Amino acid sequence: MSGYLKTTLLLAGMTALFVGIGFVVGGREGMLIALVMACGMNLYAWWNSDKMVLRMNNAEPLDPGRAPELYGMVQALAQRAGLPMPALYLIREDQPNAFATGRNPQNAAVAVTSGLLQMMPPEEVAGVVAHELAHIRNRDTLIMTVTACLAGAIGMLAQFGMFFGRSRDNRSNPLGPIGAILMVVLAPMAAMLVQMAISRSREYEADRVGAEIAGGPQGLANALLRLEGARHGLINQAAEANPAMAHLFIVNPLSGARMDNLFSTHPSTENRVQALMRAHGGMAAPAMAPTPGPAARPAGPWGRGARQAAPAPRRRGPWG
Repeated sequence: MSGYLKTTLLLAGMTALFVGIGFVVGGREGMLIALVMACGMNLYAWWNSDKMVLRMNNAEPLDPGRAPELYGMVQALAQRAGLPMPALYLIREDQPNAFATGRNPQNAAVAVTSGLLQMMPPEEVAGVVAHELAHIRNRDTLIMTVTACLAGAIGMLAQFGMFFGRSRDNRSNPLGPIGAILMVVLAPMAAMLVQMAISRSREYEADRVGAEIAGGPQGLANALLRLEGARHGLINQAAEANPAMAHLFIVNPLSGARMDNLFSTHPSTENRVQALMRAHGGMAAPAMAPTPGPAARPAGPWGRGARQAAPAPRRRGPWG
């Protein structure tokens, strides 16, 4: 329960920061406008965040006819988690990764990349999917969307503050030009820190609950290490173009070439694995899983429409 209390307090702090910036920019009128903006943006995010995120990643819907083994596995895990079957999507992306989105369990979606299905054995894919189902069950998908919208709005308001701070009539800005400059620098940074705190706390909880859904921590722990090993060598172009959605993925999809790790929304993978194993009986953490090269990738779980590496031996089992 402490995790939920922490998240609630952080969200309250983000909202207070947003409204406070509105007051600095325009006094009471600015505060009222900021509050109306926050409500409007959150309402839009409530109804359209899942469609927006899926569209930004060029996700394609998957049905039982196209990926029967994967669909059946997700359905079984959803039943074990006490959730309705989420919509299932494929992202044609070599970097292995996954995310969940949607305002509630009845309108949720899980998206996996083709690289995830090509690189990982079934038990690791199950661990990743279980982690995303844990996010859905914990309502994290909505929480993270709201924080992303508020963080973006705070940055926008800070720019307005800079504009008003430079104006000759400073009656609308109690802090004056120096305060406006400080607000431009510090307010987005504070919002980013709050977003990081919320994201990191929810990742640890989703790892713990995901392992329970999957029936054990080993598959998820191995998957996390494999994902971490692969993300630096394979660039996710959609995520690099839209870094604000990086917090949605199970591991940070950004390469770190632009100092993305300085304000990473994810805990370190090593810490996550250690916490996961401690939460499930103090089991020893697995060693770093090897990352297969392009020639070693197995074929995807369907016979058509997937991006496949040429002449690679097909692995037996439900993914090939």
